[in-house]
Amino acid sequence: MAEPSTEKPAVQSLIHTLKMQSHIEGGYFVETDRDPALVPNPFHPSTDAIYRSTQARLAALNPTVALYMSTVFPSDNDNDTTRNASTTIFYLVTEKSPMGAFHRNKARTVHTLHRGRGRYVLIHADEAELSGGKARIETFVVGQNVEKGERLQWIVEGGKYKCSYLLPDEEGGDSSNGLLISETVVPGFDYKDHDFCPMERFRQLVTEEQAKEMEWMIRKT
Repeated sequence: MAEPSTEKPAVQSLIHTLKMQSHIEGGYFVETDRDPALVPNPFHPSTDAIYRSTQARLAALNPTVALYMSTVFPSDNDNDTTRNASTTIFYLVTEKSPMGAFHRNKARTVHTLHRGRGRYVLIHADEAELSGGKARIETFVVGQNVEKGERLQWIVEGGKYKCSYLLPDEEGGDSSNGLLISETVVPGFDYKDHDFCPMERFRQLVTEEQAKEMEWMIRKT
């Protein structure tokens, strides 16, 4: 887990000012908003009759769909039928904790850059699980240099594995004061809707060459 006392003074000050804590994915976070309004949990089969008919219809066409639906939209026996309408956090990766390991959320996440630079890598596992093939890999840099294609805002849909890691503040540089972003999750974040990418599943989703390049992005258990 990330340890604030090991960070450079400017980063320690930011963590202290924003009242951040270590994140299980790597880096630091603080929740800044949780909408008190509740909405039906779209990931709970008992709240959505359309889910059941769609699952049966698609599974009949492609057996891999049954596995996908049960993984991304697992059945619950509890009364987990609502979610907050949205949640927002600050998220920070630093030189001492430079990566958020591959994970996915069921919900859509809107990301907004505040400072720093980083690279995102997405494994489109949802597409692969429906097609039965290897996953499409997408990568992009987030930062202030929009003229060179760096992004100030980006969206990751549910069901996709996501990894982020720190880049130097200046292209060609060798230091960073951290990558600080906001993440707004709709419907709101719940740990029941979150999981890490296991190494075994990772190797199923990507080619052997890609696995060698990216296996360091998998969370060590």
